[in-house]
Amino acid sequence: MTTPSRLPEPYGQGGGSNLADILERVLDKGVVIAGDIRINLLDIELLTVKLRLIVCSVDKAKEMGIDWWESDPALSSSARRDQLARENSELRERLARLEELEPSRVPKEER
Repeated sequence: MTTPSRLPEPYGQGGGSNLADILERVLDKGVVIAGDIRINLLDIELLTVKLRLIVCSVDKAKEMGIDWWESDPALSSSARRDQLARENSELRERLARLEELEPSRVPKEER
């Protein structure tokens, strides 16, 4: 009688895992890749680049407190609307201040 192995089979053996399974596992758990690149010349540090890459699902990212895409106007329509409303308000305030400085330039029907 043979006993089943407690260790999972490595990928590629037994046909149990395919790319979709691996992707699902990575997105569910998340993967962090970190690295630093330093360029020195005669013991003088010229450049340091710190790389941090997180690959995970949106739900997992939100669990970790990462949600920057929700407030980026390039990625979120609601953030874009908020930005436009804010700019519109600022422009109206500037216009009101300018009209207060030179009321003689404001047409009579707008006064």
